Amino acid sequence: MKISKKTFGMLASGRKVHLYTLKAGDLQLTVTDFGAHLVSLFVPSRRRPREDVLLGYATLEGYTTRNIPYMGATVGRFANRIAGGSFSLNGNVYNLYKNNGENTLHGGRRGFDKLPWKAESYEEKDGIYVRFELESPDGNEGFPGNLKAVVSYGLTKSNELIADYHAKVDTLCPVNLTNHAYFNLAGEGNGDILSHEVTLHASRYIGVNSKLIPTGDLLPVQGGPFDFTAAKPVSRDIEAAGGGYDHCFAVDGEEGTLRPCAEVHDPKSGRTMKLLCTNPGVQFYTGNFLDDVAGKPGSVYGRHAGFCLETQYFPDSPNQPEFPSCIFGPSRNFHEKSLFSFEW
Repeated sequence: MKISKKTFGMLASGRKVHLYTLKAGDLQLTVTDFGAHLVSLFVPSRRRPREDVLLGYATLEGYTTRNIPYMGATVGRFANRIAGGSFSLNGNVYNLYKNNGENTLHGGRRGFDKLPWKAESYEEKDGIYVRFELESPDGNEGFPGNLKAVVSYGLTKSNELIADYHAKVDTLCPVNLTNHAYFNLAGEGNGDILSHEVTLHASRYIGVNSKLIPTGDLLPVQGGPFDFTAAKPVSRDIEAAGGGYDHCFAVDGEEGTLRPCAEVHDPKSGRTMKLLCTNPGVQFYTGNFLDDVAGKPGSVYGRHAGFCLETQYFPDSPNQPEFPSCIFGPSRNFHEKSLFSFEW
């Protein structure tokens, strides 16, 4: 196992930004302390050379000025959408910045993905990690309470990528941290992901309106275009799903336990990624809004160039009392974990 650190660039404030490269097993992961982004993940293949399976940018400028797609970003305080850019809690109405039409998306105008984090690397018996820390003051982007987030990303000797999310806040507040990595198991820049074969361990999904805001209904997937209980290519039912998936699925099994969430296989490269999580849900997104995004050198990301599996609480949970509670505070800390394992 090995970890190295180098300068990635400098912010307008004069603060240096760093890249951390971790090597364990047969994987190589690079992360940065700006926005706690996942920058690259190199995975071997029996059929092809080792390739980077994460969409992203080669320079810091891409993440600071052009990363509207949130590629590889750690998002918060609240991942996904909050309807109307507001919520009520303990008799108070909190108004947030609306950055997605009339709604708030991924924390607002300047979410956690647009901030520098403190970072330190460390090693444990099973792997190597980078721990990121961020303090968000009361009122930041309209959210109540002073919040401290601690997110660790790392690799194990068993070819696993670990994402471990913690947060403490001194008053009641919605919290929903995740990572917005875009994967292409054929390698970033190598076409679309429509032939990837996906399994989701989810028998229900969250119904949404035309603005992708939950209706409050948990709908059965059985027999319809949202049924991924058995592996199928992304392309099979994508037109019946409106031309792309951007939906939250309720993960089967006991919330809070690390359990199977998804499996994705790329027949071109032979690579398979399996995902376990503790969260109530996972947002499956097929890059529907990617539109000729200039990414890493030589790569331009078009529609469906990558897929996301964002482990999270359900979207608009602060306004949906029937959903699993996303409200955390002095007597309840946020802690969720995701584990991505790779085979080839």
